[in-house]
Amino acid sequence: MTNLPVVGEFLLQWLTLIFMLVGLAGLVIPIFPGVEVIWLAALVYGLAEYLAGRAGAWAWLVFGLITILMIIDFFVENIIITKKLRETGTTWQSIGLSYAAGLVSSLFLTPIAALFIIPLALYGAEYWRLRDARKALASLKGWLVGSGWTFLAEFALGVAMIGLWVVWAWVL
Repeated sequence: MTNLPVVGEFLLQWLTLIFMLVGLAGLVIPIFPGVEVIWLAALVYGLAEYLAGRAGAWAWLVFGLITILMIIDFFVENIIITKKLRETGTTWQSIGLSYAAGLVSSLFLTPIAALFIIPLALYGAEYWRLRDARKALASLKGWLVGSGWTFLAEFALGVAMIGLWVVWAWVL
């Protein structure tokens, strides 16, 4: 006879891991909340373990660390790109306008459209302000470099979150 609690825990662990890997893969799309998906999968796993009576102090400590990494990601996500843009002399108005254009485009078009509209709006705003294509292009380059570093930082945080969860699920 099959031990249903063991099968259920096995399915829960693998479904959680699949959702976490989807979140990690989703980081390739900057609009996709990959780290938040990883955290949400850990939350659902933690609640299921709690309801099954298997969540001890170590489990909640690990979930707390995963939550801290998600909060760090929120700041990293917003600081790196902005820092790179400010290093190029990009104004807050241009940064705000480009993100507003990205938000509107993701609502009325698709989130993928925002990937193209944000840098185009940034370039347009900086060109309009400076009337200098080279300086506007420097801002665009700052956005691209910042986006690349942001992706690497988010990916590292996502891998760390999944690593903590693996310890939680299969070691503790």
